[in-house]
Amino acid sequence: MQIASPKSVPNHVSDGRVRKVLLLEDDVMLQDAVKEFLESHFYDVTAVSNGVEGVRAVLNDDFDIVVCDMMMPKLPGDMFYTAVERMRPHLCRRFIFITGHRGNPKINDFIKQVRGTMLPKPFRMDALIDTIALVLIQASNRR
Repeated sequence: MQIASPKSVPNHVSDGRVRKVLLLEDDVMLQDAVKEFLESHFYDVTAVSNGVEGVRAVLNDDFDIVVCDMMMPKLPGDMFYTAVERMRPHLCRRFIFITGHRGNPKINDFIKQVRGTMLPKPFRMDALIDTIALVLIQASNRR
């Protein structure tokens, strides 16, 4: 498991194109804040409040980054990831898991198993930007 830390990578990775982000977050206030912040940094954000809506979004579009809350109604983050793994496996290396339950053994074991990147809540918005840049770099190096 990799836990993101601020200032670990440059603030952005840019090849001249807008990056598409799928944001799965059931807390409406946090979802709105993250969406607004990322859009102010020129990301194209699709925001949904649960994994079922996330599956629909993945079926309809491709994303550069998936920011996924682990604890959501209807379909939690681990089950959403498993669905994406079956439908669009190339997206699995583009996940950033966010959670306020960092000490939860089930969540920690899952993130270790999938070699995921976790950003613990609460997080600073600049840490999210740094983590996105890190995941974009890692995903491009795995091609």
